[in-house]
Amino acid sequence: MTSLDADGLPEAGTLGLSGLCVLIVEDSWDVGISLKRLLQAYGAETIGPAATVAEGLRLISEHAIDAALVDINLRNGEQSYALIDRLHDTGIHTVVLTGYADAPLARGKVAAILQKPIADEPLVRSLRRP
Repeated sequence: MTSLDADGLPEAGTLGLSGLCVLIVEDSWDVGISLKRLLQAYGAETIGPAATVAEGLRLISEHAIDAALVDINLRNGEQSYALIDRLHDTGIHTVVLTGYADAPLARGKVAAILQKPIADEPLVRSLRRP
């Protein structure tokens, strides 16, 4: 059983994300901050949230990223496929979050595609490398 803090989130590191640096690319500020808070509660270091592909690419160049959570549809109709390709090419474990039922991505390009809204446990599990 996971022990919870006063806010009902797991205590840091209780589910094994300690030492993992996760980039968050999400254009909805509320969703991005919620993901950041959640992952930090599970022990991960977080970078972002980034709201654009350009910002995501900049953060990749500035930080040693282990994994990334990436929304496909970003601000002003921008899509993150180029960023996902770059993450894949550099070997960064990538999980796509989308509000749509179908995300056209080549097989093997990402570790998982999760449909929003997503429960905590599948999200955390998707960030762990097999």
